[in-house]
Amino acid sequence: MNLILDFGNTNKKLAVMDPKESLDQLYPSRDIDVEVHRLISLSTVKKYVDRHPGIRSCILSSVVPYPESIREFLRNRFNIIELDEHTPLPVVNKYKSPDTLGKDRIAAAVAGCRLFPHMNVLVINAGTCITCDFVNAKREYLGGSISPGLEMRFRALHTFTKQLPLLSWREINFLAGTDTEKSILSGVINGMTAEMEGIAAAYREEHPEIRIIVSGGDMNYFVKRLKISIFAVPNIVIHGLQQILVFNDTKTL
Repeated sequence: MNLILDFGNTNKKLAVMDPKESLDQLYPSRDIDVEVHRLISLSTVKKYVDRHPGIRSCILSSVVPYPESIREFLRNRFNIIELDEHTPLPVVNKYKSPDTLGKDRIAAAVAGCRLFPHMNVLVINAGTCITCDFVNAKREYLGGSISPGLEMRFRALHTFTKQLPLLSWREINFLAGTDTEKSILSGVINGMTAEMEGIAAAYREEHPEIRIIVSGGDMNYFVKRLKISIFAVPNIVIHGLQQILVFNDTKTL
């Protein structure tokens, strides 16, 4: 079994996957079981590992600092890959500054390429940020875009003004807000929806046969709102990390 660790800005995720299972087999019939934590500790990792005997290999991707004891524990127990700009990938990375590329972004692109091989794919990941990542039919990762996510937009309106309240997601069915709270909700939620639709439309204009994947922690808020053809794939980064780990394990056999 493979241990997948994805330490993001907001959530720290742990998952176990069978290396023989591929993303196209998992989608869309079922999704993997992922344990999510806001904070991560060695104790948390140890307890998770103890509940899943049979782990042989591990991939760790982190965009935040984490205890050195976790790295030492994993190195002593498993064949481990710590994802960085030097890690071999099953796609060609054309990003001009690979050392600054978010690990979650390249992992999402790898998963998109695995799910739709030999096709142009755009992965929209709605999490702390909205990231859009494009990989072409030649398996070349060409980059994408980054913009503030849902919570970040609500917090920015509250933080950088004197009177606007701090709000959070709620379902809305209006365009024009009739008071300040509704105006904020309309601006953030309708604005994010329009942004994702607009970016997807722009890519589709250049690549008519493109496949568009939506994932991320805020995915469920937007899937029904988006008036475009999409594939909703939860935990796309976890799936991509699994593909990277399997690719590297195969190279060492």
